Amino acid sequence: MLPPRRVLRHHDDDLTALHARIDRTNELLERMLVEVAKTPSTHAVFVDAGYLYAAAGRLVTGTEERGAFDLDAEGLIDALIDRARQIFADSRLLRVYWYDGARRRIHTAEQLAIAALPDVKVRLGNLNANNQQKGVDSLIRGDLESLARHRALSDAVLLGGDEDLVSAVESAQGHGARVHLWGIEAPEGRNQADPLLWEVDTQRTLDLAFFQPYLTRRATTPSYDATGTVRPTRDDVRFTGARVAAQWLAERGRTALIDLLPGHPYLPAADDQALLVEAERQLAYSLRGQSDLRRALRDGFWDHLRTQY
Repeated sequence: MLPPRRVLRHHDDDLTALHARIDRTNELLERMLVEVAKTPSTHAVFVDAGYLYAAAGRLVTGTEERGAFDLDAEGLIDALIDRARQIFADSRLLRVYWYDGARRRIHTAEQLAIAALPDVKVRLGNLNANNQQKGVDSLIRGDLESLARHRALSDAVLLGGDEDLVSAVESAQGHGARVHLWGIEAPEGRNQADPLLWEVDTQRTLDLAFFQPYLTRRATTPSYDATGTVRPTRDDVRFTGARVAAQWLAERGRTALIDLLPGHPYLPAADDQALLVEAERQLAYSLRGQSDLRRALRDGFWDHLRTQY
């Protein structure tokens, strides 16, 4: 048996060691919290293209048939990115995931153009003989679960309406991500399943005004008919973008420029649409569906504005 003084000393040593371990643990926790605080939040946008074409087509053009209307996918994706940036102001965009179907999973020309856009990842399911998508829901679930599990995102925006997406939402939430369901205004009733609405963290509905600039019924005569017209070069379009930027700056002033610059390389949806319309007017040529010329237009616009700051 230890003498009383040695017992006390031994007890004091144990307490000192315990306090040291507690202090060390607290120090590690504080450092971890500091690192977490410095890590920016990240969001991603997941688009079920089948839902988008059907619901937006019906809302804007009155039909769900893809062949009956043209979709300016680049402009619409930029508008979705811009809306997400407004909502998640302190978060950075990981990317936009675009889920669609294709015969034997071979990209169509339109899907290849979308895949070439910056910050966009196209994922293809199969398209059966009845033009029904197969495997898209499982792709969405797999991506949502994987990204949430690896802490690659904190917020997931899901543009879709199928009840089969419920398991994808549950999986992402189980790994700590918040899931925000975006829907498309329905002329009548709903176009999203109730179980999906019940499961998500927040809900938003995008209305007719949001989609109207990006869908055009093919029976409608376009503003500029490119048939028989010489296609402008990228340099021509880039120069036009710079010229529109000069007009924009003269009208808005440097204060508006300072507000716009942090968003580079993206433009707010309203400004991007105005740029497109004015450029088409000056060129007398439609840039719809021509992603390379659209990029050249934005490059010219930004090049001019950034030289003025």
